[in-house]
Amino acid sequence: MATADIWQLRELVYATFANEGRAPSVAELARRAGLPPEAVLTNLRELAELHALVLTPDGDAVRMAHPFSAAPMAFVVTPVDGRDDRRWWGGCAWDSFGIGAALELEVRIDTACPECGGALSIEAGPETAPSTGAMAVWFPKPAARWWDDVVATCTRIRLFCNPQHAGSWSTRRGETDGQIVGATTVWSLAQPWYGDRLDGDYAPHSRGHNQALLESRGLTGEFWRLP
Repeated sequence: MATADIWQLRELVYATFANEGRAPSVAELARRAGLPPEAVLTNLRELAELHALVLTPDGDAVRMAHPFSAAPMAFVVTPVDGRDDRRWWGGCAWDSFGIGAALELEVRIDTACPECGGALSIEAGPETAPSTGAMAVWFPKPAARWWDDVVATCTRIRLFCNPQHAGSWSTRRGETDGQIVGATTVWSLAQPWYGDRLDGDYAPHSRGHNQALLESRGLTGEFWRLP
């Protein structure tokens, strides 16, 4: 069962990502939480089991705390306000919209279309829908399989110039079981999915809650059925 120590660590991880754009080390978490490093590792692993964050393959560091990534994943997220010099790696197109939602911040998302290599830049915020034109997002796997390898899943949830580019890219890679979704729909989903991640009273969403969020955005059917 999750303890207060575990959720305190989660809050420290998220606060560090939000304020500094990076993941805290185990030693840093131990110092700030007043726990032995071994206890920190044990608690981080329990958080990973709960899908509250993602560890590196060696299990000794934080790799992701959705929507934040500790390593480059094709998306750079910056505040629209030029006086705010924080920077973040977005784990995927969905997560990148989620960073603005979690921070309650207008952001610019910079990436490139995997099919043509063209630069893509979007400005959006919690209350500001992006002007994406025909831009589309590729979801490579059914929802029930997202956590089979969540880093690999996120790596492939990419933003494209248009649905045609998403379709040709996925076909060439032999990926035939994914779906293409409009970028504005993904932005709309990201707001309630990630908007409370930094709240002091955050509690994980239930499966039913998240399923309802998907359905409310028109993402229905077996592909979008959560495990």
